[in-house]
Amino acid sequence: MRRGVTLTLAIFLLQPLHLLCNGQQPAGLQLIRTVTLPGYSGDFDHFALDGGRSRVLLAAEDHATLEVFDLKSGDHLQTIRGFDTPHSILVRPGSPTIFVTDSGPSMSKLLDANDYTKKGAVKLVAGADSSVYDQAANILFVVTGGKDVEMSTAGVEAVNPDNGEVLGKISFNDNHVEAMAIEKHGDRLFVNLTQTNKLAVVNRKTMKEIAEWPISPAQQNAMVAFDEAAHRLYVVCRKPGMVVVLNSDNGSVIGTQPAPLRSDDVMFDPSAHRLYVPGGEGYIGVYDTSDPDHLKMMAKVPSAPGAKTGLLLPDRHELLLAASPGDTKAVAKVLTFRVE
Repeated sequence: MRRGVTLTLAIFLLQPLHLLCNGQQPAGLQLIRTVTLPGYSGDFDHFALDGGRSRVLLAAEDHATLEVFDLKSGDHLQTIRGFDTPHSILVRPGSPTIFVTDSGPSMSKLLDANDYTKKGAVKLVAGADSSVYDQAANILFVVTGGKDVEMSTAGVEAVNPDNGEVLGKISFNDNHVEAMAIEKHGDRLFVNLTQTNKLAVVNRKTMKEIAEWPISPAQQNAMVAFDEAAHRLYVVCRKPGMVVVLNSDNGSVIGTQPAPLRSDDVMFDPSAHRLYVPGGEGYIGVYDTSDPDHLKMMAKVPSAPGAKTGLLLPDRHELLLAASPGDTKAVAKVLTFRVE
């Protein structure tokens, strides 16, 4: 066999098997750390980065706690109690407080950013869950209401994260509203109406709905990432697992790609043109977004059962996943992947 052919074969054989999917290119994810959390049950929800204090926070919604990790080592540092069902966390550089959405009766909370003591409750409509932050306007948009709190409608509230003041709100004829995406160079807010299988477009200054776009290729649209420069919305659906690509100007469907089941997060790196979709069935879908008209799945990278929420840290070249034990007796974990 010729030397060049021998070298090519050797390189091929050395590639990790999970990166060799139907001739696809390597996805550039390597598992480098696993931190176990014995004694946890149910689901985790979302992460937040506190870079100034070199910490990562994780909402353990069914455990009714926030978990604190060291950013560099990944070590579990602390458990913060005093919640009902925490979901999303807002940490702002330089801010003395942290905002935590909580769908339980004790309401959402403002915490001291240094020692996590409770500074006050934020009285929103029951069911506070997903959130997205408008940094320029210093407004946090929070999903509230819905079937989990026995309401036939759900909505979004605009909140001042400094003091919890409600600045505006909008209600939808939908009892299951999920994640949102925000337009930085415009006034639009994109909201997943999961029950009615649509994406609502809201003017976030007036808090008025200006359009509803059907997500026709799949159902249970729950997550969304926005490539504003390319005018593309990546809507992740659960039935079946699918990424639906929309034109953000008019809501037309550009294309689709399969996605892992039971996903509860989507992470987008615009500089690398990569989209990451973690799924509870145990793998991360990695996608190439460099061609706005042709989303490509690059690989299915094994993770762990229940690993359906995550945090991308582009500056550290890392991706974190929280593996929820769910209803099983599996041990809860936080997985750290190196992003090449």
